[in-house]
Amino acid sequence: MKTVLILSGGMDSAPLAYDLPGGEDLLCLSFDYGQRHRRELEAAARIAAERQAEHRIIRLEGFAAACPGSSLTDPTVATPHGHYQAETMKQTVVPGRNAIMLATAFGIAAAQGAGQVATAVHAGDHAIYPDCRPAFFAALEQALNLGVWTDEPLRLYAPYIELTKTDIARRGAELGVPYALTWTCYEGGAVHCGQCGACQERQEAFREAGLIDPTEYAL
Repeated sequence: MKTVLILSGGMDSAPLAYDLPGGEDLLCLSFDYGQRHRRELEAAARIAAERQAEHRIIRLEGFAAACPGSSLTDPTVATPHGHYQAETMKQTVVPGRNAIMLATAFGIAAAQGAGQVATAVHAGDHAIYPDCRPAFFAALEQALNLGVWTDEPLRLYAPYIELTKTDIARRGAELGVPYALTWTCYEGGAVHCGQCGACQERQEAFREAGLIDPTEYAL
């Protein structure tokens, strides 16, 4: 079964790419929505190449300018540093981002005759990101299937939705994921900053999983 995978290039979606068929059975989609950390798009391309899968970047022109207030897309909002707390994590919310990506992926999947759309959302995102919760995914799968013509309903596949980032790190290690190719940092510099919440969570996941973190950090 052909799968359309939303591949950010991070340490969650990369393992899912290895949990799915490669080559002609896997289409990887990445989104340029004006995010500060566009380095993740380069990482996504590298992961797709390793999987010998097709990779396409969908460009959402003007999205960032029309959707201010998030540290991921608004240059006037500083990237929060330190381990995420509820309030600092809220600064990284991009309203409707998953809905937009998934709706786009559903349309492409329907056009290409794919059977499912896969995404690597996980349990650590549930508390703050409303578009990462199981109820949202169940409702969206139903709604999106009402909007496409397919012989069989398309599946919205989110196998990590009840897993922690540490669980995913372990799974990636089992699958032989080249974590050195992935990108997490929200600052988007030459190397991972080591200070933003995303970097802190990455470090914590490797540490708790008992794995060596291959990432180069500025600090």
